[in-house]
Amino acid sequence: MDWSIQEIARLAGTTSRTLRHYDDIGLLAPSRVARNGYRHYDRTALVRLQRILLLRELGLGLPQIADVLDRGESEEGALEAHLAWLRQEQERMLRQIASVESTIHALREGGPIMAENMFDGFDHTRYKEEVEQRWGRNAYAAGDRWWRGMSADERREWQQRVADLAGDWVAAAEGGVDPASDVAQDLARRHVAWLMSVPGTPASENGGDTKAYVLGLADMYAADLRFAANYATRDGGTAGAEFVRDALRVYAEAAL
Repeated sequence: MDWSIQEIARLAGTTSRTLRHYDDIGLLAPSRVARNGYRHYDRTALVRLQRILLLRELGLGLPQIADVLDRGESEEGALEAHLAWLRQEQERMLRQIASVESTIHALREGGPIMAENMFDGFDHTRYKEEVEQRWGRNAYAAGDRWWRGMSADERREWQQRVADLAGDWVAAAEGGVDPASDVAQDLARRHVAWLMSVPGTPASENGGDTKAYVLGLADMYAADLRFAANYATRDGGTAGAEFVRDALRVYAEAAL
């Protein structure tokens, strides 16, 4: 059994033009082409398209998606790994929703705010495994000691600094600022200074490869929706994160 390109476009919420483009660049070939020239897609093609759309939701570009799909991992194994991550994110988001709803209820009713519940789902330790894989156990341990050693006021001050920086990035992106402009490069300078202030990262260590670290993070901001969400503009998508990435790339090449 297979489906026509029009049927797949409708079911997947995309367009025939997009599917033809995927074929043109070698990302998703049809399983057969009918005599009338229409493309048709079988079960295998549909599974591959699902993976493409999932990776697009994470903010990956088409070349990056092609790299992921060409790694030789089984479709089932890759989807199981993606499903596990989605379930973790679902659980975390449900905890955040419950936490915020509880705070709203307390504010409306004038009841007590339970500090131990307000930050459920916001635990930085959920990134422990990922940080250790990318930069080593010492990097996570140093950052964790630094964070836990802060007073409540120091944490709030640091979080406000991060929020202000993210807000300025978004405002610049929405204002159409050139990534190479003085405004964007000043934001990049502030961003790198912020990264250098976090213990355990390559940017904080003498002799650390700050340039490679900044360039790697810049790409991650645009490729990973968890990070791209920090720079989302009113139009949504990853345009804000891509602006941050481009500005950091210019800064890294010129100053690091």
